[in-house]
Amino acid sequence: MPARRKARKRALDVLYEADLRDLPPSEVLRTYVDRIEKPRPDHLDYAIGLVEGVAKNLDRIDELIASYAEGWTLDRMPVIDRNLARIAVYELLYVPEIDDPVAITEAVELAKQMSTDDSPRFLNGILGRIAEFATR
Repeated sequence: MPARRKARKRALDVLYEADLRDLPPSEVLRTYVDRIEKPRPDHLDYAIGLVEGVAKNLDRIDELIASYAEGWTLDRMPVIDRNLARIAVYELLYVPEIDDPVAITEAVELAKQMSTDDSPRFLNGILGRIAEFATR
């Protein structure tokens, strides 16, 4: 698994736990990082950046997801899909070194491994519409 995909998976783990337990992502991140044995993997810094970036921009990210998720509310989305979308939208809007197709593909690939059969298509649609909006 490529390093950035591992980082996205770690970020997903933290955001998923924070979402389920209704805790601030920064609190869950702190305990998550403390549990990782040293030496820590190189991709951990990118994972931390993703979690912190999503947490800092959560209102704007959720607003975009909600407005482009035709027929779906954030609460109705599977927790994994909601948090994969958050990571990808953060990358689309705030991480210029990640190309839009890469951010979308990575979310879709993780959805194939970890979520429902419909999730990859669902995420691809939402993220494609948000990417189109972001490039205007």
